[in-house]
Parts: sequence; C-alpha cells; structure tokens
Amino acid sequence: FRLPLLMAAAASSSRRRLIATHGGAFHCDDALACFLLRRLPDYRDADIVRTRDPDVLSGSDVVVDVGGVYDPKRHRYDHHQRTFSESMSTLRPTSTRTTKLSSAGLVFHHFGERILAQVLGISLSDPKIPILWDKMYVNFLEEIDAIDNGISQFDGEPRYLFTTNLSARVSHLNPAWNSDNSNTEAGFTKAMSLVGEEFLGRLNFYHNSWLPARGEVEAAVTGSKEVDVSGQIIVLDKGHCPWKEHLFELEKEMALQPIMFVLFPDGNGLWRVQAVPETPNSFNSRLPLPENWRGLRDEELCAKSGIEGCIFVHASGFIGGNKSRDGALRMARETLRGGGEGV
Repeated sequence: FRLPLLMAAAASSSRRRLIATHGGAFHCDDALACFLLRRLPDYRDADIVRTRDPDVLSGSDVVVDVGGVYDPKRHRYDHHQRTFSESMSTLRPTSTRTTKLSSAGLVFHHFGERILAQVLGISLSDPKIPILWDKMYVNFLEEIDAIDNGISQFDGEPRYLFTTNLSARVSHLNPAWNSDNSNTEAGFTKAMSLVGEEFLGRLNFYHNSWLPARGEVEAAVTGSKEVDVSGQIIVLDKGHCPWKEHLFELEKEMALQPIMFVLFPDGNGLWRVQAVPETPNSFNSRLPLPENWRGLRDEELCAKSGIEGCIFVHASGFIGGNKSRDGALRMARETLRGGGEGV
C-alpha cells in the first residue's frame, strides 16, 4: 500500500490532485463517481487512492463514498451517514426524483452538466445539456443510487430475478469470498472501465440517436392534421425512430389531444400501424386495432377489413402491417371510425 508515497505527495504544492474513496469491496457508485470526476479537466490526471485512513482522506481534494461527510464546499460526497437523506428532489427544485442519492448521484448532481459538456464537446449553455442530464439520471444513474441504498424497485416479491444490471456486474469483479487473493485494486480499475464504457455508450445513444428523434416526432405531431383531419394519426417517414417517450412529453408540452396511431416504414418497403400505448411502458393500447382483425393475416385480413394490402394484425391489436402507406393509414382511420370494435 502506497500511503507514505501518497502522504508525501499531499504535502507537495505541485502534487497531482487526489480523489479518495474507500478500500475493500467496491460498488458501482464509487467506481462511477471516480470515473465521472476524471472526465473533468481539473481531475483528469488525478490519482485515485482507496482507503479509510482519516489522514489521507483529510488531505485529498475530493472524497467520495467514504468519510461520513457530505459537504460540497469541501468536495466531500459520502451518503452513508445517518443524517443524509438527499435526493435530486431535495437538491434540485425542478426535479421530481425522490430516490436517495449515492456517491455517483451526488457527483452527477454537482458536476453532471460540466461532465456532459466536456464529454460531448459542446457549450455548457447548450439547451441539450439539461435534457441529456435528466435523461442520463433517470435512465442510468438513478438505478445505481437505488441499488446502492437498498431501495426496492417495487413492493412484494418479484416474479423473476434481475441479476445482470450494471451494479451486479461490478459486484462480480470483487474477489470471491474464498479466493486466496483479496486484493481489490485490479478489480476496481476494471469496474471503472466497465461503468465508464456504459456511461459513455448510453450518453452517445441519447445525444446522437434519442435526442434527434424528438425533432422527427415533433414535426410529425405538428403535421398530424395533414395526415388525417382528426389529428390523431402521425406518420414517421424514418423507420425505427424511438417515438414513444417523445410523443408523451410533446402531448403534455403542446396540450395535444391524445395521438392514437403512429405509422412508419419497417425497413423492407412495408408499413406498420402501431397503436399508441396508454403509457410509454404499458402493454395496453389507447385504441387497439379492431378485435375482429386480430390474429388474421393476408387475404383473410383484407377480406375482413375491406382494405387492400393487409399483412397482419397482432393478436393483441397493438400493431398491424400493410404493403403501403395508404393501406396502413386506412387501417388506422377505420379503427378510429369504429372505436376499436369490429368494423
């Protein structure tokens, strides 16, 4: 262990900055907190020491997940003390997220916008920053906060186990309980690499794929009455565009009447008509395709619906296919006219 060397370095005014976290078994939150700090110019070349030695902690520039202190003025970011109960909703007036924060969440709260701007090479004032910050917290970091703090995702017994999440994979990098080698340093380095790769990959997806999709959906919503006078059918000319979350957000922001159907090409020259779900993650549709079309295919479906080019309607009625855009549009219109009953 390099305590003498690190202590000597701390005494030098020209030393590199020092990030401290706890030694021993590591977790996803401390590995991610250290990775995130190193995305910033101030800490890019910082040394990371894993210890519980009070003297080393007191001489460190940043301390995460150890020390029993949350004091951002002194860059102390622990969450284990009994007095700690912070969530994003308590630290950010505009946030509704009530999950207790871990060290990763604390670092993301205080430095997240700067980290995103640095990684993406864009201005801190870019309007995409707050959108991506929120998306990354809700869809990446909040899970890590909850797991580290022992917060269940739901009440009662789960129907199945979920054991391949990022926190679980980091945990498996620790030495086995019966291993002859109990050194955790190499595993922690691997953990930082693992969480970092996933963080950057997710951010890349949200910045380069998910966020541009919002513009496509907004344009489709704006032009909905050109598709159908009801304004309840939209067309996305680019297939595989992630639309659900954007659609629900835009409906709220623009005070729209609910959109019932989304039409899009499937990549093979054919078209899909999909019923909008009741919520972004629901399996129930606002208005499923007619009951007497469900489970039918090809000629039988064409005969029953009176629409040419029909390919299929799923047994639940949430999606159907047609050979043409016009055919898919007719399927949506007929369903609207009949209210989802047999037409």
